[in-house]
Amino acid sequence: DFFHIPFIGPRKEASMLSFDKHYTKWLAASLGVKTLPYEILHKEDKRIVTTAYPFIVKPARLGSSIGVSIVREPSELDYALDVAFEFDNVLLIEPFINGVKEYNLAGFSARGEITYSIVEEPQKAEFLDFEKKYLDFSRSGSVEAAAVSETLVAQLRESFAKIYLPLFEGALIRCDFFEIDGEVYLNEVNPIPGSMANYLFEDFSGSIQKLLASLPEKKAIRVNYDYIHSISQAKGK
Repeated sequence: DFFHIPFIGPRKEASMLSFDKHYTKWLAASLGVKTLPYEILHKEDKRIVTTAYPFIVKPARLGSSIGVSIVREPSELDYALDVAFEFDNVLLIEPFINGVKEYNLAGFSARGEITYSIVEEPQKAEFLDFEKKYLDFSRSGSVEAAAVSETLVAQLRESFAKIYLPLFEGALIRCDFFEIDGEVYLNEVNPIPGSMANYLFEDFSGSIQKLLASLPEKKAIRVNYDYIHSISQAKGK
């Protein structure tokens, strides 16, 4: 931005809001996108959690499932908090729903429309931990589209568009969703997905070229001195 070099990626406002899971919750709520209920715990707070067991503990400003734990009973709480507080002084706590359906959808806006990837249903045990995300070398270079209804695809795309359009122009992002009782819930926004989520696009090279041809121009900040002039006039200068 400083050197006016065109680039693919989130701009600073989008980066700020997607970097912090708490801020992402606020963004989603303001746009009418559902998320799971949650509470925030700071390092200096008393270790009181009101969410019913089991719940999941996450560092608010970290990704790749690092520092994440499932807490099933009170005896596991202190250890989970100790682990998470090693990485952040703010934690996000959400209900853990065993076996919840999870779907990933990537996309970008170019030439006035959003190009969507296929919908992926990631394979996981209880949740996608670091090892499954990065050390599972049995995974192929591409994935098959999830076997889901057109209605669910439309719901996922609608929620994705609500998140993407206000702030993420110029970026290729991936949104991770839950599906619970026919309703779509945003889990997280990944503003710079690993490998640019190339494995989710049938024509990734063509998609990148399409996005490159439609990058937003940096918005110039209008500067005026009306306020300073009003002060000067009030002083009679």
